[in-house]
Amino acid sequence: MHRLLLAAPFLALAAPAHAATGEAVNPWVALAYLVAGVFFILALRGLSSPSTSRTGNRFGIIGMLIAVVTTLVTHDIANIAEIGIAIFLGGIIGFTIARRIAMTAMPELVAGFHSLVGLAAVLVGWAAYLNPGAFGLLVDGGISPVSKVEMGLGIAIGAITFSGSVIAFAKLSGRMSGSPILLPARHVINLGTLAAILVLTALFAMAGPTETMPLIVTLTVLAFLIGFLLIIPIGGADMPVVVSMLNSYSGWAAAAMGFTLGNTAMIITGALVGSSGAILSYIMCRAMNRSFISVIAGGFGADDSGGAGGEAKEQRPYKQGSAADAAFMLEQAEKVIIIPGYGMAVAQAQHALREMADLLEEKGVEVKYAIHPVAGRMPGHMNVLLAEASVPYENVFELEDINSEFAQADVAFIIGANDVVNPAAKTDKSSPIYGMPVFDVDKAKQVFFIKRSMGGVGYAGVDNDVFYMDQTMMLLSDAKKMVEEIVKALD
Repeated sequence: MHRLLLAAPFLALAAPAHAATGEAVNPWVALAYLVAGVFFILALRGLSSPSTSRTGNRFGIIGMLIAVVTTLVTHDIANIAEIGIAIFLGGIIGFTIARRIAMTAMPELVAGFHSLVGLAAVLVGWAAYLNPGAFGLLVDGGISPVSKVEMGLGIAIGAITFSGSVIAFAKLSGRMSGSPILLPARHVINLGTLAAILVLTALFAMAGPTETMPLIVTLTVLAFLIGFLLIIPIGGADMPVVVSMLNSYSGWAAAAMGFTLGNTAMIITGALVGSSGAILSYIMCRAMNRSFISVIAGGFGADDSGGAGGEAKEQRPYKQGSAADAAFMLEQAEKVIIIPGYGMAVAQAQHALREMADLLEEKGVEVKYAIHPVAGRMPGHMNVLLAEASVPYENVFELEDINSEFAQADVAFIIGANDVVNPAAKTDKSSPIYGMPVFDVDKAKQVFFIKRSMGGVGYAGVDNDVFYMDQTMMLLSDAKKMVEEIVKALD
């Protein structure tokens, strides 16, 4: 599991670093930043698996502490007391949010944090532009063209990250429709705006001191605009990729600012975050059979008609069962595969699900968990929930490792998932999820499908033929309540 969810704190390193002017860097500072970079790499390695994720987080904290303390101690800080107060207040706010946030709200929290990273990059870039002397950027009375290019790119990427993350936050939190919003001629508008940003960056680099203000203002405004335009055409099914992609953007924004300020720690950290986020986005796109370019270009190449995914299909006959029915059949099974989805997260049913699995295993039933790469609203969402419920890591399998086992499964137990088990991804070319690999639950002998009602469809807005299969029993209820009733029936 390749997971890097947050990359906010590194912009605290944005202190003047006179290496930007060619001045030699203190070797002890370089060594401290190198050690911090090693800890960041170890953090990434730890975050690659649920079993080592806590250790990875600790490595990341240690690395960030080394980098921030080194920056504060070795650089000319205007007012260390004010900086300390800001860090303390920010830490208290972050700690409080982290303690109180529900797991269901974690995806929008991540998007919100990404927006702050982008905004910080924009503010640092503007601070360096308005007061280049304080940042050691003055060369022969002005900012060098190279520093201007780095500054312009940092501001542009930061602004794109900010506005794009705000839209992602609104979509993930339900404040905005998760359906794609397709503007007329959006590809022309997006490509034209991106081209204009690049041209403005070049003009900004070549312009004299008195001519730069209109250019950097226009560049900033257009960058904020393109971030908005890139994300609104992306539908809910691609939101996990968007979260990862914005994580990557935040890293590149920090790296660009690191070059501007001559801060090695920001360059290292930004490059790690940017590259890991890009790699994760690419891996997820492959898992969804999506084009990486089409996603990062804001739905470039998507079907403007929207296909058949906007509305639920006409209601058809289905079988409805009870908790007692499900418990009886689960007891008779030899192999059960559980497929969790966002509905499990909303109902906070993971602990009850673990209790149900434990009871089944005591009765000799083999229980496995199947995790789709984009189940939930962010990368690793289901893995985190199952780890919270102390589900053994060895019982959790990715799609490619378990999909072939459904043919031998007695029961496919779907709890709150929809799009990741929808056969329309394989059969309906007009569907917005067509081409996305899904679990072959239709091959299981029996399917139990927990959802609140028959009226709702998945996040992609597509009805599901699995509801109406002969071997499917619909368990219509809140996920946690239904699983708890099954647990009682199993006792």
